[in-house]
Amino acid sequence: MGNSRYIYKGCKKLRTGYTTGSCAAAATKAAAYMIKHQKLINKVKINTPKGWELNLDVHNATFHKHSASCYIIKDSGDDPDITNGVEVYAEVKLRNDNKINIIGGKGVGLVTKEGLQVPVNQYAINPTPMKMIKKSIKEIYNDDIGVDVIISIPKGVELAKKTFNPKLGVVGGLSILGTTGIVEPMSEDALKETISLELKIAKNKNSKNVILVPGNIGEKLVREYTKLNQVRIVKISNYLGFALEKCAELGFEKIIVAGHIGKLIKPAGGIYYTHNRVSSTRMEILTAYLSIMGMEKNNLIKIMECTTTDEATKIIQQTGMEEVFAILANKAATNCEGYIYDNMDIGFIYFNMTDLLAISDKVESILGEIRENE
Repeated sequence: MGNSRYIYKGCKKLRTGYTTGSCAAAATKAAAYMIKHQKLINKVKINTPKGWELNLDVHNATFHKHSASCYIIKDSGDDPDITNGVEVYAEVKLRNDNKINIIGGKGVGLVTKEGLQVPVNQYAINPTPMKMIKKSIKEIYNDDIGVDVIISIPKGVELAKKTFNPKLGVVGGLSILGTTGIVEPMSEDALKETISLELKIAKNKNSKNVILVPGNIGEKLVREYTKLNQVRIVKISNYLGFALEKCAELGFEKIIVAGHIGKLIKPAGGIYYTHNRVSSTRMEILTAYLSIMGMEKNNLIKIMECTTTDEATKIIQQTGMEEVFAILANKAATNCEGYIYDNMDIGFIYFNMTDLLAISDKVESILGEIRENE
């Protein structure tokens, strides 16, 4: 099987691709191999976190006694991704110790604001791609040698201007991304059809309850929190309103919506399509509620200046205003119940990137019913 697989979203057959993280890891592995064996290669295999193997073409390969470089071309499959076709380079240089030092080169952004998965003043190479790159080195050299790895995307400087990176505090280029190593197509119509189909499958199993999450991070966190294994969890991307309408139409009685607060704070402000390009009101909603709760003006200004809710969360916790998370969770739940004319009981669970922030009042009773039916 080639690098692409085909998945069905509703009735549409769509081709998968692979992430910039996979490209960076593959280019790194190829460069390390060329140094060790002192010969050119034109193909390299890596295993992705999703469990799929990729066998990728190696381009512009060069090597010397202590260094090598090459690039992998990003393929986004049928996903409309701005990075499709970009060249992701890796340059590997041997060190005199056993340290693995990974940095960004031209076209890889630098993080300048708190709240992202990467610390301030570090290159925007997210945690999973960073692990993949390190794994690629160790597959060639085990632990017996150190290297410097420079990841670059020459076209990244210009492409980043067409993304949200500058607003998020990532300057000078793109981010190296990917939690599974694989790009799954996200055609809007097909995605809605998939959400609808997933909900129908859950209901056909005589389920009265379902858990909705925006994506992979929400699913991982809610499984860790609830310890539920068999419950149907449906990924809804940005289509909260659509998913709620389908749940009501199918006759679900109680649902839980769970995920990162940055996405799920929005229904607390009456927003049911959560894409940041359409609804970037996270800080406005936070500031409004914190103001009612009596937060001092200087801290409210700091909240409004935050780039991410994770950054704002630190300020909230430092000022002892964590109660706002539960208030927002309950407001989001109430608004969503009103959105589908109170035809279902709804609970909300808020996380940051790693931890539970709050649950709404109905969550525990809904989870209790789900556990009884597992």
